[in-house]
Amino acid sequence: MSETVIKFGILGCADIARKVGRAISLAPNATIVAVGSCSAQKAAKFAADHGFPPGTQSTALRTPSSTTRSLHAKWAVLAAQKKKHLILQKPVAVDVAEFDKIVEACVASCVQFMDGTMTARMKEFISDGRAFGKLRAMHTCFTFAADPVFLENDIRVKPDLDALGALGDADWYCIWAILWGNDYELPRTMTTSRGPLFNKAGVILSCGASLDWEDGRVATFHCSFLSHLTMDITAVGMKGTLHVHDFIIPFQESEASFSVASESGFDGKPAEHLVSTSLPQEAMMVKEFSSLVGAIKAKGSHPEMRWPIISRKTQLVIDAVKLSIERRFEPVEILG
Repeated sequence: MSETVIKFGILGCADIARKVGRAISLAPNATIVAVGSCSAQKAAKFAADHGFPPGTQSTALRTPSSTTRSLHAKWAVLAAQKKKHLILQKPVAVDVAEFDKIVEACVASCVQFMDGTMTARMKEFISDGRAFGKLRAMHTCFTFAADPVFLENDIRVKPDLDALGALGDADWYCIWAILWGNDYELPRTMTTSRGPLFNKAGVILSCGASLDWEDGRVATFHCSFLSHLTMDITAVGMKGTLHVHDFIIPFQESEASFSVASESGFDGKPAEHLVSTSLPQEAMMVKEFSSLVGAIKAKGSHPEMRWPIISRKTQLVIDAVKLSIERRFEPVEILG
């Protein structure tokens, strides 16, 4: 029996919509049927330019700026109320209170929620107590050197469109990865590093922080629009170490690599691992989401709550980063 093909509509025609649109086209259980933007003409051109299926509906949305982060909650709640399942681009919301409104609407309408975070899966090594041992530390970094046009005009540097800046855009991945490595257990406290950089409008362009858990585990992250491209994860256990150098966008679309070392000394060489896939990671995300939606539609399954729970924890840490900055870099307790 073939899997149910899920129909997708895309709201907004930003560059991420191009990537997600391609992912929908590649996923075997998904298809695009509609594109919405601030004008029907813009939506139609976007669909044609990117080879979306003939007959894709083009819709004008009643707003001059269709899907900026500041409007995520508005459109997400409306979509959920119309019984539409949601993949929502990160950062999902401005803060956790707004995030909760989105999830409440999804739960009330029994629709699936997932944030648009693509992650690699190397959990087997970290979970191996013999090779890796107990996790003690994680360090993540996602930076890229944005050009002057980006730094002046992109929505991610506009306080009325995306007030979180690099914190919401780049750091979402860093926090997500740290939580992933720690089995999504929230840290006890978070302290923002001194010296975050802001643009003239007050939007964060670069920042970092440290997190700690009750048992002595620690983690750090750094995100920036102002530094050379870096996409690193380092996870350190009592017996082993994991390194990833392209955890956001793999250098090769059809494969991803990571290295591990276990009980090695200064003369030891990490073992390289290569994971091949027939689909890009974003298409795998769409495929998984479509499978969840298909089960709801065909079998009466309940939405998978793992995804909103992880996203909410990510949003909680981001809120703590902002609060620590406001309190002049004091530690902030994170309460789930």
